[in-house]
Amino acid sequence: MPKALLLENIHPFASENLRQHGFEVVTTKGAMDEDELIDALEGVDLLGVRSKTNVTAKVMEARPDLTAVGCFSIGTNQVDLEYAGAHGIAVFNAPYSNTRSVVELVISDIIALMRRLPAHSHHVRSGIWDKSASGSHEVRGKTLGIIGYGNIGSQVSVLAEALGMHVIFYDIEEKLALGNAERAVSLEDLLEKSDAVTLHVDGRKSNTNFFGEAQFASMKQGSVFINLSRGFVADLDALKEHLDSGHIAGAAVDVYPVEPKKSGDAFHTPLSEEDNVILTPHIGGSTLEAQEAIGHFVSHKLLDYWQNGVTSLSVNLPTLNMNARRGAARIAHLHANLPGVLASVNHVLGSENINIAAQALATEDELGYVVTDVATMPSQAALDALRSLQGTIRVRVMKD
Repeated sequence: MPKALLLENIHPFASENLRQHGFEVVTTKGAMDEDELIDALEGVDLLGVRSKTNVTAKVMEARPDLTAVGCFSIGTNQVDLEYAGAHGIAVFNAPYSNTRSVVELVISDIIALMRRLPAHSHHVRSGIWDKSASGSHEVRGKTLGIIGYGNIGSQVSVLAEALGMHVIFYDIEEKLALGNAERAVSLEDLLEKSDAVTLHVDGRKSNTNFFGEAQFASMKQGSVFINLSRGFVADLDALKEHLDSGHIAGAAVDVYPVEPKKSGDAFHTPLSEEDNVILTPHIGGSTLEAQEAIGHFVSHKLLDYWQNGVTSLSVNLPTLNMNARRGAARIAHLHANLPGVLASVNHVLGSENINIAAQALATEDELGYVVTDVATMPSQAALDALRSLQGTIRVRVMKD
């Protein structure tokens, strides 16, 4: 029986779906460090993680039989994608499933900060009746600056405009503006004009400390700052200084440079004593709707790869779709992108007079991936010959 390990309290639908398709499933609520994960992966075929567990080269080297990793999240920077691809371990994520949940939290943070709700709530809890409009604003007519105009940033743009905000955005790539949003000529231009700034950059290493002292200093006097992207992209010490000085009127932070491994662990941030600040524990995508959608999406992707060799929306393997299997078996051959591999595969099969019922090949960068449906099951000698072809990374056989 194949085995799956799901960490970090992944939605129950994922484990139910895998069990219904013949998997033994082990689940845990918390994350694991390298050594714990290596021990837990003994005999495991599919691994599911969220954002706290790092699937490093050391982990995958220790467990080379691991077939695929599902990131039940948007980001995949917790997995060494280059090592995984080079060793035939497919990685899947959920790039769209929790978009709406993150977007709604961003919009609610903007409204709350502009109305100074965190400060007013803190004052009432402290026994202070501060009924004042000072520093409180409607969002209508204000300018929202969006840094990173991808799936989430663009949808924030749509909802913010519906609230009457003027939207400008900055992205290093060319992006189509939605509605009446305008592209800023530079990051500095956006920061100088925006009443609210929200970060939606990805997890690439080059974004480490992307938003620091210089960027906070360039923000408009009395503006607010929101980060629901990655904890390592913003300098929280610099943010604290600009909050203390009154230059920045408020902030909402959902992600941090270092986060606990599991719920209930102790946590501290230098922003905890600030007045008009919203601090949340990395819950941007944590709604029941989003987590269920992610559980559906990623578990189906893992199953489709396990059963059919389909790599659609894999983040590290060539994309290849195949219809339902035709014939006795399906052979998936992942290899270095070298000339002549397809001919060599077919030569091995032809040497046993095996008829090919269907076949597809995809290549991307350094990798090639060919999936072949065969009318009869190849012998062990033929499978061994496929595995010994030059450039072969992994051969998988799928059959009833």
